[in-house]
Amino acid sequence: MTLKGKKTVVIGLGKSGLASYELLKKMDADVCLYDGKKDLDTSSYDVPVYLGEFPEEIFAGLDCAVFSPGVPLDIPVAEFLKEKKIPMIGEIELAWLMEQGTVAGITGTNGKTTTTTLTGEIMKAYKENTFVVGNIGNPYTKEVLKTTPDSVTVAEISSFQLETIDSFCPKVSAILNITPDHLNRHKTMECYIDMKFAITKNQTEKELCVLNYEDQVLRERAEELSCRVAFFSSKQKIENGLYQNENRDIVDGRTGRVLMNMKESNIPGDHNCENIMAAILITEEMGVPMDIILQTVKSFQAVEHRVEFVKTVAGVDYYNDSKGTNPDAAIKGIQSMDKPTVLIGGGYDKGGEFDEWIRAFDGKVKKLLLLGETAERIAETAEKLGFKEYEMVKSLEEAVKRAKKIAKAGDAVLLSPACASWDMFDSYEQRGNLFKEYVRSL
Repeated sequence: MTLKGKKTVVIGLGKSGLASYELLKKMDADVCLYDGKKDLDTSSYDVPVYLGEFPEEIFAGLDCAVFSPGVPLDIPVAEFLKEKKIPMIGEIELAWLMEQGTVAGITGTNGKTTTTTLTGEIMKAYKENTFVVGNIGNPYTKEVLKTTPDSVTVAEISSFQLETIDSFCPKVSAILNITPDHLNRHKTMECYIDMKFAITKNQTEKELCVLNYEDQVLRERAEELSCRVAFFSSKQKIENGLYQNENRDIVDGRTGRVLMNMKESNIPGDHNCENIMAAILITEEMGVPMDIILQTVKSFQAVEHRVEFVKTVAGVDYYNDSKGTNPDAAIKGIQSMDKPTVLIGGGYDKGGEFDEWIRAFDGKVKKLLLLGETAERIAETAEKLGFKEYEMVKSLEEAVKRAKKIAKAGDAVLLSPACASWDMFDSYEQRGNLFKEYVRSL
């Protein structure tokens, strides 16, 4: 697809949408912009901008629509475009049209950011011309014109972004795990699973997909893929990939070689062992020598907002896990704690259930402080499961102050909401940064 001179609309003026707009201008497309919000400042744009109700008479002459990942595909403007058979692509697909180098694409419900960041660090240690993009916060469209035939792009890709790919085909894909999330957007678990597997839809036997053997859905659907498959497992011995043994060694099941022990890593836990094994398999396929891979893995530090140590106050350790935006991710946060914990949870309601999260408290959580849109629903679940040590708070700042009063020396305070941030904050990053600010002011 060439978009030079083509009438193209960018729908959704968030970070990805604006990066798409800039790229389309450089592609000499005839661009206009649309957002359903009526109160956006449009003074900085040098192309037509439409807000609020979408103008059918203008959109009827379109050649292509580029959707930002945050815009659902069931809103009126999308239905109109489908009816008119106007091509609809997303930011990932738009960037792919201009990509010159080799791409690794990473998706999954949890662990994407850690795995993408680690994969990026390994690639940078081997190849300077490496770009880390996508759902990690750096739009693919912002970097793609810098790519060369020798460059590598490591992309974190969400299910929202995978809804609007067409020809996108990474040399290596990875699906880390699939647990219920974003069901308010995808409606059914089957649809959500299909969106994750879309990352493989254009791959052939020339390409590789890296999968988590411990995820039953991934294990079963691996047989349907047209590409090659390599597995990783944190629980059992496997031959087609990497696994963690009872001594917490990471072992190459294809050769029997022990690569490293998890004690040599700065990011503890089985979930991080899985992230490490995925990154090793991805970068190995990309041609990085194993000694460079392992050296980088051993020096890698935890990413911001993922069980991030903030400060010790009066003998209490405070941790920021704002990226725990769904119950399964937040379970990983709880499992990382090895002391009595005051847990701060709740937020935007994405339609998931909280039973397994509450069960994972397993005697560690001495008090649960709830805020946000889901607070009442989580409290009902806690009552149903016999967990009564919870309180409601009105703000994150109040939660931090209340946690300080409850926690004793030797305890931990953990922000791990099990929910998205959009009811009270712009992003999980803003939520995490405010938490750190409140903790540091104690």
